[in-house]
Amino acid sequence: MTKKNIRKLFLDKRASISERDQAIAQDLLLIRFQDMTFENLSMVHTYLPIVQKKEPDPGPLLRFLEFRFPGIQFSIPRTDLINGTMTHWKFDEHTILREDLNGIPEPQNGNMIDIREIDLVIVPLLAFDHRGFRVGYGKGFYDRFLPECRKNAIRLGLSFFDAVDHIDDIEEYDIPLHYCVTPDRIHEF
Repeated sequence: MTKKNIRKLFLDKRASISERDQAIAQDLLLIRFQDMTFENLSMVHTYLPIVQKKEPDPGPLLRFLEFRFPGIQFSIPRTDLINGTMTHWKFDEHTILREDLNGIPEPQNGNMIDIREIDLVIVPLLAFDHRGFRVGYGKGFYDRFLPECRKNAIRLGLSFFDAVDHIDDIEEYDIPLHYCVTPDRIHEF
């Protein structure tokens, strides 16, 4: 299937998931994530979920990481829709958020971070395949961001659904994930 077809299919699947099933899937994501082994995490980059698109919420995972790695820091992106880039900002209890035109919560204050500090990137996605390639919303923000990260930065996705067999139109700039956590298992690529 092509990215366009997968994107439509998984937007529809997410839209049809009940609140109850979404809550159960969210709890199972945390349980699976707690089975993962990380060493020396000090900076985690994450997305904040678009609630109306029923994205998996990385918040419970971040709270678990705070417990496991005292002093860990988080960063979130702010997009520039004109030039298609993101800047990355420290995220904590003092961060003021405002939704952009796409409903994405973005930081309005704080300090920019150097992306070379990032140890783990929690990447938003609609779907992924058995090789770790992902389908996002089609704007290419993460396709441009991920190559700028350190080579050893871990790329991790979250999905309420299992992998698709194959994404037909993978491009040379598409970067695979290292892991994707689903309610049923941890996929390692």
